[in-house]
Amino acid sequence: MSEEQNEDIQYVEVLWEDGSVIKCEIYDVIDFEEKTYALLIPLGEEDEDTEVIVMEYVEDDEDNAHFQTIEDEDEFNRVCDYVKSLEEEFEDEDEEE
Repeated sequence: MSEEQNEDIQYVEVLWEDGSVIKCEIYDVIDFEEKTYALLIPLGEEDEDTEVIVMEYVEDDEDNAHFQTIEDEDEFNRVCDYVKSLEEEFEDEDEEE
């Protein structure tokens, strides 16, 4: 995985299981249940219907960092539910203004 920065927007390249590489914008980074997760948006797909890729952000003992797939389905579902609750909270705040 590589990272680059352009005008305060960070990008990463994600390697899929099939060997393909997808360049993504780091949309947000969240902390949940004592772990850190990244919300990634594939470049070229930035519209309302874009599916966000959720990956765990992991730092190893040597201060190297990488993203990894969330293997546990229950963990993945909890993170997705949390992200949805944040979206709903944000939408509610917009409606109040």
